[in-house]
Amino acid sequence: MYNFAPSFVNNLLLNKYIMLDHIRLKKGLNIPLKGEAFQKITKTVVSDVIAVKPTDFVGLIPKVLVSEGDSVEAGTPIFADKKRPEIVFCSPCSGVVDAIVRGEKRKLMEIRIKADACTKYIRYDVPKVESVNKGEIINLLLKSGLWACIKQRPYGIVANPEVTPKSIFISGMNTAPLAADLDFVLEKEFEILQVGINVLAKLTKGGVHLSLDASNYASTDLHKFNNIIYHSFSGPHPAGNVGVQINHISPINKGEVVWTVDLHLLVAIGKLFVNGVYDMSRIVAITGPRAINPSYIKCVSGMSMNDISEYVDNEKGDVRIISGDILSGEDVGSEGFLGFNNNQITILPEGNYYEMFGWVKPFRLKKFSISRTYFSWLTQKKKYEMDTNTNGGERAFVVSDVYSKVLPMDIYPVYLFKAIMAENIDKMEQLGIYEIIEEDVALCEFVCPSKINIQSIVKKGIDMMIREME
Repeated sequence: MYNFAPSFVNNLLLNKYIMLDHIRLKKGLNIPLKGEAFQKITKTVVSDVIAVKPTDFVGLIPKVLVSEGDSVEAGTPIFADKKRPEIVFCSPCSGVVDAIVRGEKRKLMEIRIKADACTKYIRYDVPKVESVNKGEIINLLLKSGLWACIKQRPYGIVANPEVTPKSIFISGMNTAPLAADLDFVLEKEFEILQVGINVLAKLTKGGVHLSLDASNYASTDLHKFNNIIYHSFSGPHPAGNVGVQINHISPINKGEVVWTVDLHLLVAIGKLFVNGVYDMSRIVAITGPRAINPSYIKCVSGMSMNDISEYVDNEKGDVRIISGDILSGEDVGSEGFLGFNNNQITILPEGNYYEMFGWVKPFRLKKFSISRTYFSWLTQKKKYEMDTNTNGGERAFVVSDVYSKVLPMDIYPVYLFKAIMAENIDKMEQLGIYEIIEEDVALCEFVCPSKINIQSIVKKGIDMMIREME
């Protein structure tokens, strides 16, 4: 843990950047999955229908602000948080509200918008970043809908604008399977990112922290920003998770709050202060073993998966289309939509088959294993065409060290998970519930010998803690 002296922060205010000690992680796992995207943009997607999903935001109780048939522009508020109505969520395109989709107990699932061919934007009067103050920044981000880009730890919820975080953290590396290459997707956005960083720096006294991959730190333009505190990490996934980085830089204690922002969402904040518009366009990687011509596309958040049907290989059987990566993404199907927080789509074969005595077969050269059960450990550079088969059903939750081997955080995962299952809030606090969200334990779920949905357990614990705060 680093304690930052006042002089250190003063250096930040003078627009100097500082490189902290390198942090080397040994625990974790890189999953050798086929289907990495080629560094080429092969399509610009103009969707007929775009959806905004309240389910992309943790702890949100949405209140609809539009009706079917209403005309909207990019930046028009379409729903708000009932508990904090000043936090609004906006349409990423112009057009007409096509459908308000509800699920069980009338839970709001999606607001679908029939998009115009040419996007019309709401324009905001934006002050100069050099002279703008904290209150003006917060008001503009709330009004424009871009406050939703800022997440708060603990719990990964939309940040509370009334709270001042001790620091703001950004991950400049993504170690998830087949993750988008950040240098490629952001190569034309560095000036915009610098504006976003300057904006964030005025929201906290603890500085904006950016973590980079030690293996290519010197070759990326991401190390050239001002007004930033740098860290470098090396090691397997989840070294790129911002939660893991926070745990090693400045762990979250009870009563403390930090904020996090994804780089592609920081671009949207920068564009607001440069162009005065709510612009959710981004470059997205299409990846996975069932992706035809895995590459990059230009689109906006909420894009329909119908618009990328030519990238989906259905000839060899059923496929699963995931908004995000294979560990923490959402199965949206061919009729679903790209999530607000995602800049990756993964296409996998469905594992809807049964393999009798599969685990006792001595030679399974096409199967990846974290142990030496199969011979995959002899071919460590090989890529595998993995599917969604779990190779067994749920079993008893036994005490094992397998989770701690892939979770490079200073917590006891087995005991934390069991405390959540027992609904013991005191133990959850003591064992590290403030440190994690679902994505941080996704590898634990991948390697779980009991086939237990670990991420659902952690979500249950987070929901429990949020209710406890109310």
